[in-house]
Amino acid sequence: MDQIIKYMLENKEHILGDIQYLVESDSPSNNKQLADICNQKIQNLFHRYFGYKAEEIEQENYGNHLRFEFGKGEETILLLSHYDTVWNEGDLSFKVEGDKVFGPGILDMKGGLVQAIWALKALQDLQIPLTKKVVFLCTSDEEIGSPSSKGIIEKEAKNSDFALVTEPPAEESGALKTGRKGTSRYYVHIEGKAAHAGNNHEDGINAIKEAAHQIVYLESLTDYDTGTTINVGSIVGGGKLNVVADSSTFGIDVRVKSREEQQRVDRIIKELKPNSEGIRLKVRGGINRPPMNRNDKTGELFTIAKKVAKDLGMDLEEAYVGGGSDGNFTANIGVPTLDGLGAAGKGIHARNEHIVASEIPNRTALLCKLIGSL
Repeated sequence: MDQIIKYMLENKEHILGDIQYLVESDSPSNNKQLADICNQKIQNLFHRYFGYKAEEIEQENYGNHLRFEFGKGEETILLLSHYDTVWNEGDLSFKVEGDKVFGPGILDMKGGLVQAIWALKALQDLQIPLTKKVVFLCTSDEEIGSPSSKGIIEKEAKNSDFALVTEPPAEESGALKTGRKGTSRYYVHIEGKAAHAGNNHEDGINAIKEAAHQIVYLESLTDYDTGTTINVGSIVGGGKLNVVADSSTFGIDVRVKSREEQQRVDRIIKELKPNSEGIRLKVRGGINRPPMNRNDKTGELFTIAKKVAKDLGMDLEEAYVGGGSDGNFTANIGVPTLDGLGAAGKGIHARNEHIVASEIPNRTALLCKLIGSL
């Protein structure tokens, strides 16, 4: 048996225990206090297993980012994980049901983050020599577009030879992700004019009605053939039922396959015009992550991963997916990027979010052996 997979099988319960340790520390992207409590738990793991902590990159509005260096070498492997989640405090709890392990952010992506720590720990404990330095970034704002970590990731990527991302692999197939759609995020704020709904309805200008027109138009721009989706995922507005609504705000998520399409849709949204006289309309937001498109260098990196997987008895596939990640940033700088190297499971951003416990040894060994092969 391969010494790495043997090591992971022997330590499976310890890895799962560390995953529980992080998952039980809620870390919503917009709650710095909770996020910082979680990142201190990550620091505890670094110190426990390696004898030193990560560099803390302080943030004012988000949890502090962590930068951990492992090994030495003139070339660098950039390892990317995030510890923030889409879940608010108390939304979900950790639980085990057979081979499924549930919890907030356990799949996306605290499971992958812990597996990355154990991949490095195995390299250390098994005294497997590395020819490259590993820079491991653990960030706190990926789920909201990486507003404070994007620049840090891009700076590290410019000094790196490979980027490995511990987002989960594709559901069902377990495929690694060699391509992702680009993402954009917008908020449209509409101001109308309030009036009494019974006595002076004709004097009002309904901001919710205007929002409805805009939403129907924007959603109609979705084109599955070209891979463009436009989703209005949130809306607020108005107040009392007997008052013509004088304000409304809705949020838009855009996914595309090409930079050209991303820029085209960006222009359409930023140039939205009111349908009704007297309406004031303001758009904020824009392009967040460019598309992550497969190229020859990515293909070469996947070939290495496929060979590593074969040595572990795994038949590895690759996939193009609609979700974005921090790998979009590194790929667009020209760094060969392989995504989906985290924990396997189902239910990203859903209440049934879970990882598969029996997959922990194989997936952790895959990452470990890949790092050692680069």
